Amino acid sequence: MQTDNIINVTIENFQQVILQGSQEKLVLVDFWADWCEPCKQLMPVLEKLARDYSDRVILAKIDCDAQQELAAQFGVRSLPTVAFFKDGQPVDGFAGVESEAAIRSRIEQYIPGPADDLLKEAQDLLQQEQYQDAYTKAKQAYDINPTDATVRLTLADAACSVARLEHGKELLESIKMADRDSYYQHVLSKLNLAEQAADSPELRALLAAVEEAPEDLEKRLELAAKLYQAQRTEEALEHVFFVLRRDLSFADARKQALDMLNGLPKGDPLAARYRRILYSMLY
Repeated sequence: MQTDNIINVTIENFQQVILQGSQEKLVLVDFWADWCEPCKQLMPVLEKLARDYSDRVILAKIDCDAQQELAAQFGVRSLPTVAFFKDGQPVDGFAGVESEAAIRSRIEQYIPGPADDLLKEAQDLLQQEQYQDAYTKAKQAYDINPTDATVRLTLADAACSVARLEHGKELLESIKMADRDSYYQHVLSKLNLAEQAADSPELRALLAAVEEAPEDLEKRLELAAKLYQAQRTEEALEHVFFVLRRDLSFADARKQALDMLNGLPKGDPLAARYRRILYSMLY
């Protein structure tokens, strides 16, 4: 079955299909001939893989009998030969027949995976100042690839933008020295500015008052509200849930807790953790 990403290449279209096409997708160039039995064995495998990766891969088929000039330009010496092109340049290839699993493994070295797509979406959303959605996408990328420094930094950036300063700080502290590049410095500066803005004399006075009278539940709720306004969300939740543990029906503590949780981005583990605590209290 022929699809839009499986293309017969000629001298007229090879530049468009292979050189230009590889700027957007990985191009697999299959050099074959009708008399070549191994070519006939390999081609269905390549076509299946092209269908599996239809949005990321182009299969460019060159009939070496009909396109002898092209085959000569590429220096093909045996059939079948498969060349991988990315960004206009050959990056990999093999001669003869390889298994579907082996070719799939080669392909996946050069195409973005799900985490890469989510990361790109998160970065675009950050640029557009859509911070809640950016956090959700970055968290999904992190769940797939938690060790990648760029994923961690992007999630830290988004976390700082949605009042999750504690989470952002934790992520930044996990970045190795070798990965502390200009983006790291940018996110660190963002975190520092947010922390400075969140440390007002009024907040310090409320914190001192709660330390002096830890069972003053009304004062704790006042402190929680101020902490939340200052983007110190985790601390705010800790104080609201302190009140709920003492008295589940005290004032508007339950509503305050739900409002804070509903304000967190979708997928935030902090929201999931405190929702479980609240549900265990209620039920």
